[in-house]
Amino acid sequence: MSKIKIMCTSTGCIDYAPERYKNLGIDIIRIHVIYDGKEYREGLDLNPVEFYNYLETIKDPKNHLPSTAMPDTAEIQAPIEKAIAEGYDEIIIYTLSSGLGGTFNKIDLISHDYRDKIKIHVVDTKITCFGEGFLAITAARLAKEGKSSEEILKETGWMMRHQEFLGVDGKLDYLIYNGRLKGGKAFMGQMLNICPVVHFNQQGEIVALESVRTPKKALARTCELLKGIIGERDSKDYLLWHVYTGPSLIKTLEEIEPKFGVKTNHEAVIMSPVSGCHNGPWLAGYGLVFLRRPDEALED
Repeated sequence: MSKIKIMCTSTGCIDYAPERYKNLGIDIIRIHVIYDGKEYREGLDLNPVEFYNYLETIKDPKNHLPSTAMPDTAEIQAPIEKAIAEGYDEIIIYTLSSGLGGTFNKIDLISHDYRDKIKIHVVDTKITCFGEGFLAITAARLAKEGKSSEEILKETGWMMRHQEFLGVDGKLDYLIYNGRLKGGKAFMGQMLNICPVVHFNQQGEIVALESVRTPKKALARTCELLKGIIGERDSKDYLLWHVYTGPSLIKTLEEIEPKFGVKTNHEAVIMSPVSGCHNGPWLAGYGLVFLRRPDEALED
């Protein structure tokens, strides 16, 4: 039986998740956030609540935009070399979507340097935030049960095909400042108070699913879309949690969702600052992952 080490990039929000997930031995590869003249390692010396408060209250945000930086080579090598020293036979690394930057490619490239020492599987989760992290959590639990890497990758692969992220950007400011929304779309969006409902497409890119006028209507539409995705599934068949940046929009969402019969069954998990610095402090929505029933095959 192989001894398998599970790792995850910091964007998986395991540092911000409930305490019960922090004793599974998952090693975190930390992405950096740079703002206010300092560089922080996500989840280690960066408080997300303070970070989003900074984004919401800073004067002249356009000229004080935060930025992100991939972990350096040594930060990726260190947990791999530690796993080798501790006698692990295999490593599975869950990373944020390759559609959001170069971290997956960098980790995958570095892993090739160790191919003669240990078997490494680098998984592009095609998502981020706690959806990414829960894949690593599931993998760590399966590894503790003695499952093989093939079984772990099949199970989490099924989950990757059955997960969703739905969020509402309550203001377009940071999307415009970061150049993700430009020209006429940016002008009309601000003038008409357009709020995009965003999700991850199959390529792992975060895109607008719909555009709705006013945050409240966009949140209501998000609840409708979510109900359509869940369908008639029993709540035991999935995990549903709030994802948010700043506190303002999540309060509105919590007020709206009872009208649509939406009820989370997992604690809220704040959005990764690495992701949130591009969307800003006015995002609220849901993370959803279906749990495979015994009668459901692993492969679609």
